[in-house]
Amino acid sequence: MVKNRDGRDSGLALFAAELQAARSAAGLSRDELAARINYSASLVGMIESLRRVPSLDLGQRCDQVFGTPGTFARLQQHARTAPLPSWFRPYADIEATATQIRSWQPMVIDGLLQTEDYARGLLSVRPNTTGEELDELVAARVARQVILDRAAPPLLWVLMDEAVLQRQVASAKVMHDQLLHLAEMSERPNVTIEIVPLSAGAHGGLLGAFAIAEAEETARVGYLETVTEGFIVESASVVSEIMLTFDTLRSEALTRGASRDLIMKRAEEYGSEQGYLA
Repeated sequence: MVKNRDGRDSGLALFAAELQAARSAAGLSRDELAARINYSASLVGMIESLRRVPSLDLGQRCDQVFGTPGTFARLQQHARTAPLPSWFRPYADIEATATQIRSWQPMVIDGLLQTEDYARGLLSVRPNTTGEELDELVAARVARQVILDRAAPPLLWVLMDEAVLQRQVASAKVMHDQLLHLAEMSERPNVTIEIVPLSAGAHGGLLGAFAIAEAEETARVGYLETVTEGFIVESASVVSEIMLTFDTLRSEALTRGASRDLIMKRAEEYGSEQGYLA
């Protein structure tokens, strides 16, 4: 069994090992497998090298090719959340089925909107993390974003403090590309990104990040995170207070269009540092 440094099973490493074993037993190269499952060979390679978390669709197609009904689909479910901190996994499951998500981020870009390089810059400062574990963490974070590409994606409202755009967590190029991605995502009809400007001064959101998720058949839940762990909040009265804070922050935020303009302006500034404009 493949385990990481704290002893728990590594779902991504297990999926990768089983995929390589099944491919070898079937006498298939990466290119041949990729052609059969209708995915790129580079993606197959990234999964086998722990740089991408497989999608459920890919797992199901592998089951069809290898004649293993349900095996790779089940492994994918474990691979999807195993690299995530144990305290975050329950919220990740809620997030994966949510129809509406509201998020406030005073320090960094929301995980659902991070590029791979930006996520790597953030996660690379995690203490005592090996290169392999970093690859798994980045892959798991990027894998969460698949919910935004499904046929019926959730409505996503993300509020961020302007300081998020100014905090350079990686190279100027990484920041430039990240902000271009942010601006591009803000053009999707189901995604609203609004920036609370520094001119707003002190506000209640400076106390920390939070999220609110809801599904069609379940009540809203809140998610609060500390430096060591996260908490799911189900009390209706507490969730209402979190919603009130979110709505108050929205009243301080720039409009959707003005927020996109500010994001693009900062992207151009990072681009200028690299000798090109956005």
